[in-house]
Amino acid sequence: MPNQKALQLQIDSEHCRAICEEIGERLRVQLRNETGEMPPLLRLLIDRLAELDREQAPSIVPAMDDMILQSAAA
Repeated sequence: MPNQKALQLQIDSEHCRAICEEIGERLRVQLRNETGEMPPLLRLLIDRLAELDREQAPSIVPAMDDMILQSAAA
């Protein structure tokens, strides 16, 4: 049976980003060593990850205008 504390482990965004970058770097090194072409599905997924990295994440903090509008409506 898995350890319950291990299942509740959470990491902050800085460490999560570092882990993702390390995985990406290891994949790049590994794929560089292969002589064949990358499978189309893997290429599609890697391209999609690159797209998502360029997109700005939505803010979880409401804009000041939204807060004023909500106060006026209440």
